[in-house]
Amino acid sequence: MAFLPQVQVRMQIEFSGAAQEVTGSCHILRVGQRTVLLDCGMFQGKRSESRAKNAKLPLPIDEIDAVVLSHAHIDHAGRLPFLTAQGYKNTIWATSATRDLCALMLADSAHIQEKDAEFLERRGQPHAEPLYRVEDATRTLEQMIGMPYHKWFEVTDGVRAMYTEAGHILGSASVVLELREGDEFRRVVFSGDVGRHDLPIIRNPEPPTGGADVILCESTYGNRDHESVEGAREELGRVVREAAARGGRVLIPAFAVGRTQELVYDLHQLHRAGKIPSIPIFIDSPLATDATSVFAMHPEVFDHSEDLVRHTNDLFDFPLVKFTRDVNESKALNNMHGPMVIIAASGMVESGRILHHLRSGASDARNTILIVGFMAEHTLGRRILEQRRVIKIFGDEVELAAQVEVLNGYSAHADRTELHAWLTAVRDGGAAEGRNAPHVYLVHGETPAQTAFAEQLRADRFDVDIPAPGMVVTL
Repeated sequence: MAFLPQVQVRMQIEFSGAAQEVTGSCHILRVGQRTVLLDCGMFQGKRSESRAKNAKLPLPIDEIDAVVLSHAHIDHAGRLPFLTAQGYKNTIWATSATRDLCALMLADSAHIQEKDAEFLERRGQPHAEPLYRVEDATRTLEQMIGMPYHKWFEVTDGVRAMYTEAGHILGSASVVLELREGDEFRRVVFSGDVGRHDLPIIRNPEPPTGGADVILCESTYGNRDHESVEGAREELGRVVREAAARGGRVLIPAFAVGRTQELVYDLHQLHRAGKIPSIPIFIDSPLATDATSVFAMHPEVFDHSEDLVRHTNDLFDFPLVKFTRDVNESKALNNMHGPMVIIAASGMVESGRILHHLRSGASDARNTILIVGFMAEHTLGRRILEQRRVIKIFGDEVELAAQVEVLNGYSAHADRTELHAWLTAVRDGGAAEGRNAPHVYLVHGETPAQTAFAEQLRADRFDVDIPAPGMVVTL
């Protein structure tokens, strides 16, 4: 009697990006013969290393059946146009607000790459060709389908997914994935970037219900707790008052999407309360200007328990704030006198208009550079955070004489206590339905944060691993 060979069921995850680092989010999910990417973000950090990583496809284009995107930040979505430029034509799934933000952010990313290359070429300095161009970003949007929260959708054969609120930025989501191959079934939860409770504007994170067999969980701040959100607002007011008293500027590198809107929202509240002087506040970013309009288009995801949300429709428009779009308006800011606040991208000070403002203002001791978010290793933002005596901007050495202030309360990432609570909620939800405890893989974090967080979780009886780049696990 002949026996048919046993067919081996294959369900695997390969950790392609944001493995033992905080940029380049990309995880490869294989179910039988189907392959799905969870995010496809851009690497940031050392220029030569990040260029090499970004220019390498996570896997051959013809093997990718779909992409499921957690949110619009460039370290999660930034290489999608590169896939398109290389011939990817299948669906990219996202929330509706994420799709609208990506329409702006991916085009802006392409534009910055093109302009930075032109600037360095004019100065006769080495530069890389853009990873992709604006037309590639436009084509990428044609492949994106916006989905609501809490609605299952078929990603590809044998894989369905549902979004829950991650509370990180507008439209950000955690992803629940149900995988079927033959008689095998697995439930995977991908945290995306988990936000904090009580952040301005957006709703609190919502841990997925029903448990999981496997959780891919971010760990950016796995080794520390943040100051309170309310405390950060008060500190912001103090920084502005002190810089204004010196006659200086407050220069704030900030992500154009999410962080900028939170800062403007809090400056609005401080102004209404009479806690900051009446000095101009410039939002020097066309992307931030457009992103603010997208925020206004999606009040359905606002936190309507907040006082300012309830009492005004103009969250981001008050007498002190001015949005600058034209490049000549941006250049004119460096010739103005007197105290002011300038908020400009990029968040990790790797590109964009903030570089020009820092080249002009970092050497002035009256000024303050305000750090309000995570700065990855080898970025200019990290070197400013470390208060290096001299920083290099566009190839020029600039003395760092301005004061440097850090407000971790503005982080849009959950801290270790909040992440622990989020994971516990997912685990307990599964236990209530008779599901075994999940295996947790920590991603999107640097080694010290991940090691400390893993120890904390193991003490609470979690089964935890810290995957290395390229590691493949069978589900």
